[in-house]
Amino acid sequence: MERLSIDAIIAKINAEETFHAVSDDYSLTLKIDEYVPYLCGAVHDGHQFRKELWDNCLHSEYDRWYEEDPETRNMVALHPIVISGLDSRFEYDLNRDPENAVFDTAWGKQLWKTPLPEAEKGRSLQKHSNFYKVVKALISKIEEKFGVCIVYDMHSYNWQRWDREVPTWNLGTSNIDNERFGESVETWRKMLEGIKLPHNIKQTAKINDTFQGNGYFLKYITNSFENTLVLATEIAKVYCDEYKQIVYPEVVSAVEVQLRALIPKHANEFYRKHKN
Repeated sequence: MERLSIDAIIAKINAEETFHAVSDDYSLTLKIDEYVPYLCGAVHDGHQFRKELWDNCLHSEYDRWYEEDPETRNMVALHPIVISGLDSRFEYDLNRDPENAVFDTAWGKQLWKTPLPEAEKGRSLQKHSNFYKVVKALISKIEEKFGVCIVYDMHSYNWQRWDREVPTWNLGTSNIDNERFGESVETWRKMLEGIKLPHNIKQTAKINDTFQGNGYFLKYITNSFENTLVLATEIAKVYCDEYKQIVYPEVVSAVEVQLRALIPKHANEFYRKHKN
């Protein structure tokens, strides 16, 4: 893996090079093993939190982990194109627009002992901006090369805080073109429902049951590119104990192995159907 500036990463994409890189500010990773008509994204996988912010933060390290999406990059790590955030959403949230990406309060609790200085906000928002410059270059290249693109936008959610039964997988589709892509959405839902997990973990997959797909990553791509479908794909945190901060690697591995087969299969079907 190379450490590269944002401009160098974009130059490599424009030149259609394959590479593994971390941005020189350590805010994102991107790997491209091959140019294919799909990519995987894990915008909430990051857990880094700048040292300058530690003393001013009222949330604990566990509070942050609880609201992040740990292991979501690992679930898709072996696919040809993977982009992921390295920083905690508590510094800046890649799935919110720039105006709302730096929190004052988070999940009902004040985040900072004293208001964050504008200079600190600016540092964080620059990283947010850089991420989307790379996303724009990447999807532009894929659409130019293949005519269409599909993005598997991986997330996880805390299922135990719901007071009703919730699905193992949720697809958020309220901001995509369902008339055009509805069949691909339903095919993906059925594939997810068929995944087998250890310990007899129940497998269900629903559309817009817990989340509706209102994230900025999805909206930015959908509004910027007319031939790209973003599938906001949420797994309930059945792969960890969300209260004890324990990850179950055998469950993560089971998800990864099955997605390794399912994602290319689904992406190829999408490409055949929509490339013209």
